[in-house]
Formats: sequence, structure tokens, C-alpha cells
Amino acid sequence: MVQASNYPQCQLCLENEGYHGRVNHPARSNHRIIRFEMVGQEWGFQYSPYAYFNEHCIFLDGQHRPMAISRQSFERLLAIVDQFPGYFAGSNADLPIVGGSILTHDHYQGGRHVFPMELAPLQKAFRFTGFEQVKAGIVKWPMSVLRLTSDSKEDLINLADKILQEWRQYSDLAVQILAETDGTPHHTITPIARKRNGQFELDLVLRDNQTSPEHPDGIYHPHKDVQHIKKENIGLIEVMGLAILPPRLKVEVKQVASYLVGEGEIVADYHQKWADQLKAQYPDLTDKEKALEIVRTLWALSLRVYLRMQEFTSRPSMDRSPLCAL
Repeated sequence: MVQASNYPQCQLCLENEGYHGRVNHPARSNHRIIRFEMVGQEWGFQYSPYAYFNEHCIFLDGQHRPMAISRQSFERLLAIVDQFPGYFAGSNADLPIVGGSILTHDHYQGGRHVFPMELAPLQKAFRFTGFEQVKAGIVKWPMSVLRLTSDSKEDLINLADKILQEWRQYSDLAVQILAETDGTPHHTITPIARKRNGQFELDLVLRDNQTSPEHPDGIYHPHKDVQHIKKENIGLIEVMGLAILPPRLKVEVKQVASYLVGEGEIVADYHQKWADQLKAQYPDLTDKEKALEIVRTLWALSLRVYLRMQEFTSRPSMDRSPLCAL
């Protein structure tokens, strides 16, 4: 009898390099990882097999350790953008619902790409007491984002760590913000680092993974009415402004369009209610191209999903925002 194997322990372990695979683990026989030292530890560098953007790469912890957002995260991200000129570096959050797809192995993502978040201006600029040398502000973005800028990595790391610790314990029940439930934490940060005009920059996105009876999948997660389009987590790449949609939609958009013009009756069960609503709204629609345009446009509009991500700053006034309380 063949014994079960847990080698490699996950798909991000360095041991995947050259691995021939098994029934429940893909082969990586031609895979190669570049080792490098980061903040005194061995890490690995590889380009992503998904390549969602230019030079999309992954930085892998040399040890199989779970994702953890901490002071070390800020140190490493700033070390990456210093060591890899022209690259940004970011980390998924370390909690379920608001985290990435793999929480069991610490890793970061990076690349040579400018995301919409980087181009977003500040909505409000200010300085933190005791950190007057760091420029700070709230980013005009459909999430709660703090941007910190400084010539000094150490100053950024110290302030980012202070913000992380404050956010982890921050609650405001009046606006449904809760730090923990019976000892289970809800708050973390999605951090993104870059160098711009010779200065170091950190974007800190406040995340909250609370659930409720009304929204059991997450209050700040795609809600049921749009899960027929996307139900996956809002990860680092989506946070920065690039929507990653399920591949199934490529076929399903045509099925819904055919259904609207009476050419087909095949619509995925999870689209049926929405397709029926559209058919009632456009009863005389006969042009297939027009139907495709309508479906694509409405799907894009339905991705108000992305406006539900973690939008605390819109709660009833900026004065009650956790960004102002930190």
C-alpha cells in the first residue's frame, strides 16, 4: 500500500522545483526558483504561471510558514522594491475571506506594472503625531486606504506597524466595525509597497472579514446577488484595481445573450433569476450583438462588488472613519 505523501507541503514550497508530481499535486519538473536573501532569510523568486500583468512574480518564503501580516511584512516589502527596481510588491491579507487563495505559505506578489490604485490621488493629507517626517493621507479609492511616503524605510515600517496594531484592536459598533468575536480576529491589512520619485511608499488597505446572518460569506465580500458573477475573495490584485473574473463568464455571457433574444434556453442555474429579470426588462430585444453589449455592461456595473470590498470611509461621515481614529 502506497503511503500518503505531504511532500511538497504546498504548491508554494521551494521543494516544488523539479518535482515530478503525484495524483493530488501537479508536476513541476521544469520549474525553477531563484534563491535570494531578504532581511537575513532565504526566499525564492519565480514568475507567476498566471501572469495577470507585466512580469507578474511571486516571492516565496524559504520555509513553509503561514501567511502573517506583521512588522516583518513591511520590512520585506520595502526590501523587495529596493532590491528589484521598477517593481511594486504587495501581500494578500492573512485572514480568511479577505485573504488570498493560499494562506498556508507566506508569500508576496510583485511585478513591473502600474495599477489604478497607484494613480489614485489623496483625498485628504495629514501627518501622524510623532511621525511628522512621514507624509500620510487617505487615498481616493473605493476601499479604506492609507498612503505613507518617506525617504526612510525605518520610519515607514515603524508607522505602518503602529497602524496595524491599532487597526487590529479598533471597534466602532455604531458603524458595524468589530475587531474580534470571542477571540477570533477580524482586522488585518493588505499592504502594497513601491518606490516613486526616489521615495518609499506604502499603501495600507484596512480589511475586515466579519460575517453576519444576512451576509454569511462576509459583510465586505461579494454579496449573494452578485455571486453569480464573482464569489471569490477580493485579493491583492483586485484591491489594486484589476478585476479577475472567473473564466466561465466567457461562455456564459454568450449564453445569457442568446437567452435574451430567444435563441437559446441554456442558462446556468445561478444566472437564471438575473437572466429572467433582464428578459422582462428588454422584452423586444432581437439583436444578438446588442444583447451581448447589455450583458457585458450590466456585469461590469454589477461589479459594485468592488465597491463593497472594505469601504469604511463612506460611513456616514469621514469623522467616524477608522482612518481618522488611528
